[in-house]
Amino acid sequence: MNKIAYFQCPTGVSGDMCLGALVSLGVPVEYLVEKLHSLGIEQEYRLWAEFVHRQTQQATKVHVDLLDHHHEHDHHHIRHLPEIEEMILNGKLPGQVEAWSLAVFRRLAEAEGAVHGIAPEKVHFHEVGAVDAIVDVVGTCLGLDWLGIDSNQQGFPLLYCSAFPTGGGTVHAAHGRMAVPVPAVLKLWEMRGCPVYSNGIDRELVTPTGAAITTTLVQDFGSPPPMTIKQVGLGAGSLDLPIPNILRLWFGESESLQTDNSDFTEYSPNLETITVLETQIDDLNPQVFGYVFEALFAVGALDVFTQTIGMKKSRTGILLTVICHSEKLASCEAVLFGETSTLGIRRTTQQRSILQREMQKVETIYGTISVKVAWTGKAREKVITNVQPEYEDCAVLARQNNIPWREIHRLALESWYLKYQN
Repeated sequence: MNKIAYFQCPTGVSGDMCLGALVSLGVPVEYLVEKLHSLGIEQEYRLWAEFVHRQTQQATKVHVDLLDHHHEHDHHHIRHLPEIEEMILNGKLPGQVEAWSLAVFRRLAEAEGAVHGIAPEKVHFHEVGAVDAIVDVVGTCLGLDWLGIDSNQQGFPLLYCSAFPTGGGTVHAAHGRMAVPVPAVLKLWEMRGCPVYSNGIDRELVTPTGAAITTTLVQDFGSPPPMTIKQVGLGAGSLDLPIPNILRLWFGESESLQTDNSDFTEYSPNLETITVLETQIDDLNPQVFGYVFEALFAVGALDVFTQTIGMKKSRTGILLTVICHSEKLASCEAVLFGETSTLGIRRTTQQRSILQREMQKVETIYGTISVKVAWTGKAREKVITNVQPEYEDCAVLARQNNIPWREIHRLALESWYLKYQN
């Protein structure tokens, strides 16, 4: 079983709400204080937690009180990315906490730099680079590590998140009064292709720090992944809203295909979250579908297929299905609305298991062919499960040499087995 977590943020997310949810799950405040002391800024803040109520619901509120020392106050409002990175690297933090914290601040600097047209290293972090944000980011990474959440192949936690509420209105920031969402948050959402919606609340619901944490560490956004919930942490925000200003962190387990024998543990196929788009069409020239397929693949669709169906008034129609990652959803929908006659598109979030795979080259007497090789893994060996020469490579050589496609395909397979299996 893999330990995973899911952020449900009906009223948004901020750094202190992340900390509150983690402390609510049992992460000791004393542990956070001890580890954060290694950053060398313990004289600039005080970290503490309390139970509060938000619309009659109890949640944990974590406070990062900045101490009133003028020198430190001026200092922490002009920190740049290199200084923060050096602070984290010298902090003697757990390995993955260091990596996650560096990644969060790098992404935030890239977003701020893109907004202001400067290099990430030149960004004046202002309030998002102040001590409270450093504590929020590093503290959140410490809490996720303390919970023992498993990591993916890239070393990031198996962490998921709901769609973000956009908020509205304006907020006072270091650059003056800004529209909500503030530019850095919008840029972070754009960088990850995040799903958003309006809940009708005109306040700043997602802060730059909260957006940076989630868009960096979260695997995917949308519906919760299949999981068995073991505990729910409730992190309180500071706003008085029509609905409870609480971030909910679901902590639990997901199934894996691992056996108990560590020497021969069989790794399950990679599990990824995908979006499935569906629409049925009965009033479009069938010749268009070939073009639509090409357009969808061009914008990043993983797969596209059609099925013949019966529709109202006994008309024969086509069910068009598109599979894509969440960040490509908008682009695929734009193709469907622009190139077909559909008036509506259904969307669902699903998970699929995918085998590890790579492309390998083989030489035949007629030319080079790419071969897709898929496998499952064991601790001491790979188990090849599928070997398929690329259709287009075979087709090109078949046309050039006036030889049947299946003969080129056979030669490619034969060459692969001779090269890689002997």
